[in-house]
Amino acid sequence: MGDTNEYTVHDLVRDELYKNMDVEYGKFTASLSPGAGNIIGVRIPVLRKMAKEIASVNWKEYLDGARDDTFEEVMLQGIVLGYARGKIDDILTYMGRFIPKIDDWSICDTCCNTFKIANQYQQEVWDFLMPYLDEQGVIDGKPANERNREFELRFVAVMMLNYYLNDAYIDKVLYAYDHMKNDGYYLKMGVAWGLAEAYVKCPEPTKAFLKNNHLDDFTFNKAIQKMQESFRITPEEKAALKAMKR
Repeated sequence: MGDTNEYTVHDLVRDELYKNMDVEYGKFTASLSPGAGNIIGVRIPVLRKMAKEIASVNWKEYLDGARDDTFEEVMLQGIVLGYARGKIDDILTYMGRFIPKIDDWSICDTCCNTFKIANQYQQEVWDFLMPYLDEQGVIDGKPANERNREFELRFVAVMMLNYYLNDAYIDKVLYAYDHMKNDGYYLKMGVAWGLAEAYVKCPEPTKAFLKNNHLDDFTFNKAIQKMQESFRITPEEKAALKAMKR
């Protein structure tokens, strides 16, 4: 048997996180993520620096044994996937293993924002995302009702607003937003955010969508609110949007 006291890359990561612990920042993070557990208190730029170093050495080795018992270590995994380089199929396989670990909006959004390889492999990543929209589908052997649907779907919603608000995909994105059925607050806010971004980047199809959709009132009104708060939308358009509120 090997030495059970061997110092691993995962021990190194844990030590580095605690070296960069900021108690006050941890309290701030907890205030923004009330459902998150075991927050160390490490700032995002530090996590990004660590993730780049891991991704440049052997990201698969790290992810294969990564720990999930702190907020930062789960977030770090998502950022590492954003910086990982290799075959897109391999990266998406690891992403599929990571998504069930997402239980917080900031972990979700930080991972999505970093996963810029989606710009290069739009169709491959789109095909990867689509099964998550199937309520009856099975991913990694688990039916939809046994998984955290709220954050699975938020992941899809945020990936779409980051990488698919373009002429080639906008109709598919709007259709997807219209059919993401879940009562989770963070999903509804993700869809509202996505629609606000869609209004800016693809205004005509989004305007048509706002006149004919199946969104619940909360999501629809939040989308309108976010559009009204945007500096990229004219006062005249904001007035018209206000009149559409339900």
